[in-house]
Amino acid sequence: MPESVANLETDGRKILETRSIDYIPDAERHGSLFSQFTLWLSANLQVTAIITGALAVVLGGDVFWSLIALLAGQLVGGTVMALHGAQGPQLGLPQMISSRVQFGVYGAAIPIVLVCIMYVGFSASGTVLAGQATAQLLNVSDTSGICLFAVLIVVLTLLGYRSIHFVGRIASVIGVLAFVFMFAQLFTHHDIGALLANRHFSIASFLLSMSLSASWQIAFGPYVADYSRYLPHSTSPLRTFLAVGLGSVIGAQAAMVFGVFAAALAGHAFAHHEVAYIVSLGASGAVAAMLYFSIAFGKLTVTTLNAYGSFMSMATIVSAFRAKRAISTHHRFLYIIGMVGISTLVALAGRHSFLKEFTAFILFLLAFFTPWSAINLVDFYCFTRSRYDVPALSNPDGRYGRWNAKAIGIYVLGVLVQMPFISTSFYTGPFVDALGGTDISWILGLIVPGVLYYAAMRLTPPVIPERLILPVEQD
Repeated sequence: MPESVANLETDGRKILETRSIDYIPDAERHGSLFSQFTLWLSANLQVTAIITGALAVVLGGDVFWSLIALLAGQLVGGTVMALHGAQGPQLGLPQMISSRVQFGVYGAAIPIVLVCIMYVGFSASGTVLAGQATAQLLNVSDTSGICLFAVLIVVLTLLGYRSIHFVGRIASVIGVLAFVFMFAQLFTHHDIGALLANRHFSIASFLLSMSLSASWQIAFGPYVADYSRYLPHSTSPLRTFLAVGLGSVIGAQAAMVFGVFAAALAGHAFAHHEVAYIVSLGASGAVAAMLYFSIAFGKLTVTTLNAYGSFMSMATIVSAFRAKRAISTHHRFLYIIGMVGISTLVALAGRHSFLKEFTAFILFLLAFFTPWSAINLVDFYCFTRSRYDVPALSNPDGRYGRWNAKAIGIYVLGVLVQMPFISTSFYTGPFVDALGGTDISWILGLIVPGVLYYAAMRLTPPVIPERLILPVEQD
């Protein structure tokens, strides 16, 4: 059990979350599927998703086919992401600690270290954009805006699960209102029909756009169950899948559609002035100030998710080697400060070259998360089906062992098989040119390790518990 701490309470409910990577017992389960929908809607109705959609045009695609490719990627990536989210209520565990079932208590640290890098990168990129909006709103420098935003992230992350969902509900309302207004302005003052009429299909551009949105969704996979694990155990997995998936796909597609139009209208004026240009499409004066506020507030939800996820990942790594199920409030504070501090420094150092570096970052990350997703999902839905031994997740000498060489080997192979097909600004595989510049690495990253893991499990089936074994059953 987590250590006893003095917590602020409202209506008998703790404001400051004290649980971390430990199992959430039924007595503490709460929440609704609507809260899942609003959380993921707000996490995607934000400026970084706009930028991601804009990249489809910035990198050479036309408007019409970019919109279709982005939607296709949303559906594929959103399915993977939502399948992870549906695990939360069934297991009552954060996402990455469940990886110990597949990789071993120590072995799970391998993908989790990469997850931490992802959190730093996404937090930094979000902090750059939110810092720009905060700076414009308060009439301060970008540096000051970034630092002020980072302080808010620390506070909200420390408060934890309930507060994150509460802010998500508010952010979803603000986000919907802001996007309705911006789309109305866009359609009123610009010839969208002319943009859609310019159609030049390219398989390379189509797959690049699809990769952008698929990678956006799949990148949520390592922490999506962190935010559904408090739901009652009786919550329908299908309804959880739909609530999480629809919120994420609808929010991301709406934002990316706006980004496609914005980039097509802006041309070269978009780079380095992303936030200012997006707001200029909508309004000026007092209304512009409100849009800057909506952008900053919209980034608050998803950047907090990244900070909270980084804390959970660090706690998972450390606890594996200390055989602990819970993390003290003191250590929680240190982890959060450390991870937010690192992402803030990265944001300050890279704010002037954000667009180019962010493109390379999100595409290259996909190579390391698709194999993990494939292995985790195949294991959960085809074999274990939530029949986990929860106490053994903290016992290196238990059922799952220290290292699972089979899963780790398949994971490494799943990463390596993608390398010849990756195309980014800092690394291009040898087979990319032969495919006309098309990056198909993430497709192989899902299929190859998924098929190999399924075959390996069929050949040498593990001993799986007959039901979910809870910590209290070991006392």
